[in-house]
Amino acid sequence: MELDEPVQPQPNSPELAARNLRVSDAEREHVIALLQKAVAQGLLSLDEFTERTDLALASKVRGELNSVLIDLPGLSPVNRTQAVVVSSDQPLELKTRSGNITQAGRWVVPQNIVAQCTMGNVAIDFTEADCPHGDVTLDARCGSGNITVVVPHGWRVVLESVTTGMGNLVNKATGPADPNLPVLHVNGQVGMGNIKIRYPRGRH
Repeated sequence: MELDEPVQPQPNSPELAARNLRVSDAEREHVIALLQKAVAQGLLSLDEFTERTDLALASKVRGELNSVLIDLPGLSPVNRTQAVVVSSDQPLELKTRSGNITQAGRWVVPQNIVAQCTMGNVAIDFTEADCPHGDVTLDARCGSGNITVVVPHGWRVVLESVTTGMGNLVNKATGPADPNLPVLHVNGQVGMGNIKIRYPRGRH
């Protein structure tokens, strides 16, 4: 794979230190989701997607992970304090049939998120995320799997539209809301599974 090389940072610079930071599984998974979007938009071929996915999975530090995104418009590299920066008009889609998807750690929250699972599990943790929006919309659809959403204390959760079959949607994040913090608007559809919204465990 041939990519344009970014300008090399000077020795002992903050940029070089950031490039050498270790990456988490959540960051790798999120980068792969962005590569899938690039395929859907015609920016990458299937062969290029496969090659870059292999590189993302094998990456150990931020500089390596950045290399698979560096030439894709609308995507910014991973830096010291955040995972992948997603433009505010680009929704985040987390979809699985029987697998597991976890979006956690440091990441930038887009204004719209779609979470779908058939028999698998999707976990979305906003605890350490950077949310530049006052309102975030989550469209969650669950067959017989589970979708778990963790929001920080002070966030307000509003159930806009909920449809359930034999499953359940439970919102346990009902504490006092901070007007300076984001509002999460949830549209939920559940078959036989479960959608659960809660605060982080062990935190008050």
